[in-house]
Amino acid sequence: MSELPCFKAYDIRGRLPDELNVDIAYRIGRAYARVVRPQRVVTGRDVRLSSAELQNALALGLIDQGVEVHDIGLCGTEEVYFATFEYDFDGGIMVTASHNPMDYNGMKLVREGSRPIGADTGLADIEALVAEDTEVCPEEQAALTPLAHREDYVRHLLGYVDLADLKPLTILVNAGNGPAGLVVDALEPELPFRFERLHHEPDGRFPNGIPNPILLENQPVTAQAVRAAGADFGVAWDGDFDRCFFFDERGEFIEGYYVVGLLAEALLRENPGSTIVHDVRMTWNTIDIVAAGGGEAVQSKTGHAYIKQIMRENDGLYGGEMSAHHYFRRFAYCDNGNIPWLLVAALLSKTGKPLSSLVAERIAAYPASGEINRRVADPEAAIARVYARYGEEAVAENRLDGLTLEFPQWRFNLRKSNTEPVTRLNVESRGDRALMQAKTRELLALIEGAN
Repeated sequence: MSELPCFKAYDIRGRLPDELNVDIAYRIGRAYARVVRPQRVVTGRDVRLSSAELQNALALGLIDQGVEVHDIGLCGTEEVYFATFEYDFDGGIMVTASHNPMDYNGMKLVREGSRPIGADTGLADIEALVAEDTEVCPEEQAALTPLAHREDYVRHLLGYVDLADLKPLTILVNAGNGPAGLVVDALEPELPFRFERLHHEPDGRFPNGIPNPILLENQPVTAQAVRAAGADFGVAWDGDFDRCFFFDERGEFIEGYYVVGLLAEALLRENPGSTIVHDVRMTWNTIDIVAAGGGEAVQSKTGHAYIKQIMRENDGLYGGEMSAHHYFRRFAYCDNGNIPWLLVAALLSKTGKPLSSLVAERIAAYPASGEINRRVADPEAAIARVYARYGEEAVAENRLDGLTLEFPQWRFNLRKSNTEPVTRLNVESRGDRALMQAKTRELLALIEGAN
């Protein structure tokens, strides 16, 4: 195991206090300053009970190296991105562990213009400096400069929709006791919507569980609330609300894969010929939609640092991951958890159709398994077993991110997670749900080592 297991492929995330603590946070601030060489950095934090002290230690490390540190307080990761590019900071750091367990915390780091810092773009250099640093965090309060940003942020978000075209929809919002409700409340006076709120107040004790709506066991509470409210659709966020998850008017959870296609189609209507970036896990629906819309589909490795880099290299209009990260050119190519639901609300207002009907045809055309996670003792051996069984039959093979094999009527991607000790499987087919389900069962048996 690495000496610093909190350093991942594209962010920092670890268990408290053995993998991440105030001393490590302090050293991260010092190392970030030495690698990025900023004069001004903006910081923010999520609602976790440990976030304030980690943010303070981080700021002390930055200040130790002569950096001027600004603070936007309790916020989402997207707000740190916004403040970084909107106010011309030299970098930004968000203290968050997103959807990880209670005893975790972490950080997401960007350079000027909210350019991502991943393992290949500076994070490994920061890790090396932290590993050799022995300084202990001073017991003092950092001198932070408060920054009021939310009014400007709301104005930016409203620029993605035509307010005159919006209808008085009812939207169920589940902030999961994270800070997402703060932005909803700030947007509300400007919108014709009626918001039904669930788990709305920020609470770092997470009395209703860690907000991670992609987990099946976490979805019924939002689904039931959508139905009870008679809402036009529902939105739920993770802990730092850089991911948003959708429920249709019936309370049915919509896989993020189909939301990517929905948004790509809508945005290409307004910007024909543009580039759409997507990850490799499930692709056929997105590629089909982009081609029909006259755009160009470009694949990327999974993970926000990789997607953002490909977005920048190709001037992507929009990028989407099936894990519910959505990236926008106008948002410095960064991911955002509020722009997607505003665009969906605009689509419902414009078409007059329910959300279920907007995605039904695509779900039928490309049925998908959704992401299935398995903990296995030897992920590489599991992937090798799968390749030995299916490799020769495949009509296409891709090793960009894990193992992707394609066949005439179905395909799959199998990869090790960059953030958790699990192996992730995604399977899809061309219009044949039974085939997709059968192949999913076969693959899971191989992954788990069954004969």
